Amino acid sequence: MGLASVVAAIFAAVVSFCACAQPYPSRPITMIVPFPPGGIADITGRPFAATMSRILGQNIVVENKAGAGGAVGHAQVARAKPDGYTIMMALSSIAIIPVSDEVNDRQPTYQMSDFTPIALVSADPTVLLVPADSPWKTLNDLVADAKARPGKISYSSSGIYGTTHTCFEMFAQAAGIKMLHVPYKGGGPSMAALLGNEVNITAQSPGVANPHVKSGKVRVLGSWGGKRLPALADIPTMKELGYEAEFYIWAALFAPAGLSQEVAATLRAAARQVVQEQEFRRAMAGMNTPIDFREGAEFDAFLEGDGKRLADVIRKMGKTQ
Repeated sequence: MGLASVVAAIFAAVVSFCACAQPYPSRPITMIVPFPPGGIADITGRPFAATMSRILGQNIVVENKAGAGGAVGHAQVARAKPDGYTIMMALSSIAIIPVSDEVNDRQPTYQMSDFTPIALVSADPTVLLVPADSPWKTLNDLVADAKARPGKISYSSSGIYGTTHTCFEMFAQAAGIKMLHVPYKGGGPSMAALLGNEVNITAQSPGVANPHVKSGKVRVLGSWGGKRLPALADIPTMKELGYEAEFYIWAALFAPAGLSQEVAATLRAAARQVVQEQEFRRAMAGMNTPIDFREGAEFDAFLEGDGKRLADVIRKMGKTQ
C-alpha cells in the first residue's frame, strides 16, 4: 500500500471515529405525528417536543404524516434509521393496525417489533359526543334508536381500524347495535365532521372534546373509562350502564427498532423530565388530559395487555373494506 493510500485510510478512520464520537443528540430530531393537526397525538406531541427540545438542547421538528388511521406515519418510522433522530408520538392505533392487516389478509405495513418503546405519556378514555341539539339525551336513548334503526346512525372516526373506529366497534359489540362508520384522516377532521353536521356522533379524547363542550356546541353522553372522569363527574361510564366497553386513547413515544441502549436511555431520561416540567404539565392540564408516565418493563407490560384486548375487538370486527 502506498503512502497516499495509508494517509487516506487513516483520515477516513479519524473522520469515522469523530462522527461516531459525537454526543447524542448533535443535530435536530424529527418527531413524526401520524395524524393531522388537531387530534390528541398532535396536541400532545407539540408541547412534548417543545419541552424536550429545551432539555436535549436540540430542536425537535414535529412532522404530521397522516393516512390510513396512522399506518402511514407508523410505517415511515418503522423504516427509519435507528439513530435517535426519528421519533414518533403514536396512539393506541399503532397496536391495532398490524392485527387489522392480518384480519384482512394483507401484507403487514409494520409489526410492533419494528419499534423501540420509549415511554407512555398519557392514557385517556374516549368520550362519546353528540351535537348540543341532538335528540339523544342519554346513552340509552342512543342505543334504543340504534336498535330501532340499524346502520342509520353515523359516527366519524380517525380512520379505518383507528382508535375511535375501534372504540365504537367495541361499544357496538357490547350494546348489540349496528351504526354507520364514516372514516376521516385523523381526530381533528373527525371532530370537525361532527361540528359540521356531517355525522351524528363521534368519539374523542376529553382533551379534544373539552373546548367544544365548554362552548356548548356538543354534549357528552358517556365515557369508555373504567371510572368516571373528574372533569366530567356527571357523565356515566359505559360499564356503569351495562356495556362492557373500556377503551383508552393513549399517547406514547416510540423510536425505530435497533436503537442503541445509550440513545434509548437518553430519550427515556428526557421524556421522564418532560412530564415533570411545568410548561408541559400546564399544556396537558389545559386539555384535561392526565399524565400517565410509564417506561421500561411497566410500559412493556401495558403494551402487551392493551394490545391483546384490542386485538380481540379487531378480530370480532372482521374484514372492513
